[in-house]
Amino acid sequence: MQRGPTGTWRTETSSGEAVRAFIPSPLPPKPPLSINSVLQNTLDDALLSLGRLDSVTLLLPDTRLFLYTYVRKEAVLSSQIEGTQSSLSDLLTFEADESPGVPLDDVTEVSNYVAALEWGMAEVWRGFPISGRLLREVHSRLLSSGRGADKLPGEFRRSQNWIGGTRPGNAAFVPPPPFEIAPCFGALERFIHDDPVRTSPVLKAALAHVQFETIHPFLDGNGRVGRLLITLLLCAEGVLKDPMLYLSLYFKEHRAEYYAHLTAVRETGDWEAWIEFFANGVRETASAAVDTAQRLVSLFARDRERVLMSGRTANSLLRVFDALRERPIPTAATLSERGAVSLPTANRMLAQLQTLGIAAELTGRKRDRLFSYAEYVRILSEGTTPL
Repeated sequence: MQRGPTGTWRTETSSGEAVRAFIPSPLPPKPPLSINSVLQNTLDDALLSLGRLDSVTLLLPDTRLFLYTYVRKEAVLSSQIEGTQSSLSDLLTFEADESPGVPLDDVTEVSNYVAALEWGMAEVWRGFPISGRLLREVHSRLLSSGRGADKLPGEFRRSQNWIGGTRPGNAAFVPPPPFEIAPCFGALERFIHDDPVRTSPVLKAALAHVQFETIHPFLDGNGRVGRLLITLLLCAEGVLKDPMLYLSLYFKEHRAEYYAHLTAVRETGDWEAWIEFFANGVRETASAAVDTAQRLVSLFARDRERVLMSGRTANSLLRVFDALRERPIPTAATLSERGAVSLPTANRMLAQLQTLGIAAELTGRKRDRLFSYAEYVRILSEGTTPL
């Protein structure tokens, strides 16, 4: 179906030059979406994949262990799309109060993302609706320190921004001018709350993500907040109990196609191709997360069995092993505290875990050494090589 642009261009003056800014029309799209049987099946498959992902938590001995590192993997990936060079190991090293292998600003950005996501999910679990207020609070935590701390954290922008190019006049895309943000975002909020029509969760997440990216309401951090919106929305809709789905890896691996779809939606109204791309991403990402969870369950069971066969020290060794699962890049002091054993005992148990091939020492120092649950970190790090 030929729709044409999904909004209007308005010529504004920015920094003394004429600029064509795009103002999106409210959702849902008009004319209505053309959801044929093939596209409907793709959406249904995505929803089924989310159901399987949601149920995989029943396999996990402790969902918190998986979420701790999985949330951090998403933080790394989403930040990498914006240009940081942090790896998952860098973030976990930073959280262990050690110096990461990348610039501090990079890992601070990633750490802020973790804090923003965890705060946002806590509010969603509390029943707080997805709204401009919620996303501004998420944004304030995202830009609380490091790069971007001077870019109005927690506030909608009051000046024109742009995407691509060196200024609005030569940009690839210019979002709405500042005075249009409130009405545009108000319309998006109403759509998210099923006004004027109820929209299924996966379809709603697909449409809302594009609309948010088109409005681009903040001076910085729009991409990260826009990707967080997907997860927050699916949890708020009850499709997921826990924030287990993140599309950053899919968007990272298909960057050119992702941006081409956003442009096509704005310029030609091709929502259907975007929805198919998005739903395929949900299906692939959910299936990959299920596979990762199953691999980790097998890893934990195998290594736990090896620990239990260690003889007289099995009880202390199990405590340190369980603490290592909770913090896969720790110091011996961290494992001592979390495992409720003395520091000398923690060091002896770490030596045994190294002999078993479960733990690896990272620093080569004699004091204040840093360790890793090597295979656990390797599995979670898949796909997180910086761009």
